[in-house]
Formats: sequence, structure tokens, C-alpha cells
Amino acid sequence: MKNKKSKIVALIVAAGAGERFGGKTPKQYLPLMGKPVLCWSLETLSNHPLISRVVVVIHADHTEYFKDSVQKTASVAGGQDRQSSVRKGLEFLRADNPDFVLIHDAARPLLSEQLITDVCHEVMAAGAVIPGIPITDTVKRQTHHSLHTENRDGLYTVQTPQAFCFELIDQLHQKYQGHTLTDDAALCEADQQPVKMIAGQHDNIKITRTDDLATAEQYLFARQGDVRTGQGYDVHRFAPPRSPTQKLMLCGVAIPHDKVLEGHSDADVGLHAITDAILGTIGDGDIGQHFRPNDPRWKDADSSLFLKHAADLVMRQGGVIAHVDTTLICEAPKIAPYRESMRQKIADILHLPVQRISVKATTTEELGFTGRREGIAAQSVVTVRLPFRSQA
Repeated sequence: MKNKKSKIVALIVAAGAGERFGGKTPKQYLPLMGKPVLCWSLETLSNHPLISRVVVVIHADHTEYFKDSVQKTASVAGGQDRQSSVRKGLEFLRADNPDFVLIHDAARPLLSEQLITDVCHEVMAAGAVIPGIPITDTVKRQTHHSLHTENRDGLYTVQTPQAFCFELIDQLHQKYQGHTLTDDAALCEADQQPVKMIAGQHDNIKITRTDDLATAEQYLFARQGDVRTGQGYDVHRFAPPRSPTQKLMLCGVAIPHDKVLEGHSDADVGLHAITDAILGTIGDGDIGQHFRPNDPRWKDADSSLFLKHAADLVMRQGGVIAHVDTTLICEAPKIAPYRESMRQKIADILHLPVQRISVKATTTEELGFTGRREGIAAQSVVTVRLPFRSQA
């Protein structure tokens, strides 16, 4: 039961530039099985009953990344290094007057609800708590001339979230400004304040290199053992454009053509088929049940809204979308020149690696309505993984 006299807040540190990781997109905003890396721990902390508020410390240059990835979460600009970023986050949280604070690195997306519970309960008794994993491998120290085996007894790798009495850690960050310390518990050590270590979480890995993302995917898949497959099919007829600006939309990409697809929304037959396939994996009807074709709200709507909605329904059940395979069936326009743009657009909407998106095209050898160039059909097969506990 939550201690009603204790107010616990969480501070997620996401202000790193990710220089060791490389690439244009900071690692905390890279897609990881349906959402950005940052959002995994953010949602876990935000949904935890013991956490009253979550604030994210972001890099000053990452405002747009954060806005595109996160909704309705407070943020504050960080500093030049992790220590100064945490200090700025704590200063921002003073107005909340919390009793305790959990400080967590955004690069650890697999944080579990159980670890949060354990850390919260322990910090209310100990005042400073960190999770750790005993080192089991042989540890050697390399010098210029030799290797030396270290005694690993009592050695641990330390994780986040680290939890503290708010007043204590806030004061220590002010006191030790300018000192270079590797984690928040090191401030307690420097000030000779006791810190309790509890059992960490083995899959609470930190994403530092590109192959760590693949490892995180494997851990996520291990949690989702209920594999579902859904299929979707949709058809829209061709019609003259209603205005010079109306475009033929296929899989989120505007295609030059003398006709457009007729429909209440933008009539993106590809995204509609994918949406239905995703809904099929959780047995939640079809696109028409969620977005009525006579509802004026969806007049000329961007079909990416429908696809995002279906993906959100899967994530609310703790699931992840593993793969999307879509086939467009038409004589014209030619799909090949736009195939890669379509794959990337679908990947961006679903926050998936583009390697998990397939877009194909075929004709019907001039047979049927597609062969007569009266419209376009699309079919899609989607694979979703859900926890076994899901009753969907």
C-alpha cells in the first residue's frame, strides 16, 4: 500500500547527446518496438501507483524530438553533463515539495514495475537506495605490460533508478557542483552518507551501443510470448481529384497521379489495410467501428491517425508490433519508385525499425476492377506479441 504521507516523484535523465552511440537521432528517441526508447521507462514510471509525478530532463537541442515522442509530460533543459542535468531537474522539482525522488536514466528502457516498487519501499526506510547486480565474470585489470585478476568479491554493477530522500540528494548536488561523479549515489559516498543496495533487475540494460537495441528487443520479446497474427484488406475506387491540392495517398506517401482514391478520409488504402490487420490481432473490430465513415471529424483525415490509434490499443495491452507486411494491388501508378518512402513512413508512424516493414506491389494481369484501373486494393498481415496475461 502506498504510504500516503510520502510523496515520491521520478526524474528521468534524457539530456545526453549520445556521442558514443552515433547516428543522427539521439539514442533515447530511437524506435524500440513501437515507441521511442525514452517512452518505455517513462510510461512504466508514469503508470506506477507509488509515483506521483514524472519529469524528464532533456538536452536543450532536443525539444522537437521530445515534442514528437512524448505527450503531457513536463520537461526541463539539462546541463553540460549528467550531474548538472540532474541538479537542474531537482531544482525544477522543488516546487512539488516531494519526500523522495527516483532518478532514472532514459537509456534503460526495460525498467520493471517490480523494481520501482522495491526501490520505493526501501527508500522510505533507508533514505538512499540503489539497485545492483553482483559481478560473476572474472575481472581483469589491464596495464601497459600485463593483466591482473581483480578480486570480484563484493563487486556489483549498479543500475537506475536510484532513490533518495529529496532534500538530501538536492543538497548534495548543490554542495558538489563541479565534481565529476559517475552516479547519484557517488554524492552520498563523497559525503559519507549511507546508501543501501538492493537486488537489481538483470534485463534492466543500458543502451550504449547499437547492438544494445537488438538485445533490448530480445528481452522485450521474451516478455511477450503470446504471438498473434492479423490480416487486413481494403479497397478504394479511383475518382477525379476534388481540388488541385488533393493527392493520391498510399502508405502515407503522396503519389503523383491523374486520379485520387475516393473515401471519407484521405482513402489511404494501404494504411487502412494495416490498421485493420493490427485491430485483428487484438480482436477489436475493424477501422469502420473505430472511425465511422459518416463522422465529420474524419472528413479528409490523415489515415496515419487511424494507424496510430490501432498501435496504441496494442501497446495499452502491453503488446508490441513485431512485423508488418503489406501488398498493394493495382495496374497504376507504379509503386516501385515510392516503396522505400512508404516503408519509412510506416516505420515512423509505428516507431519500428524500417527492417520490420515490408511493402510489395503486384498487378492482376489486367483482370478484375484493379485490372480495369478502377481502383486499388491492399492487403496486410501484421504480427503482434502480447503478454500471456492479456485477455484480449
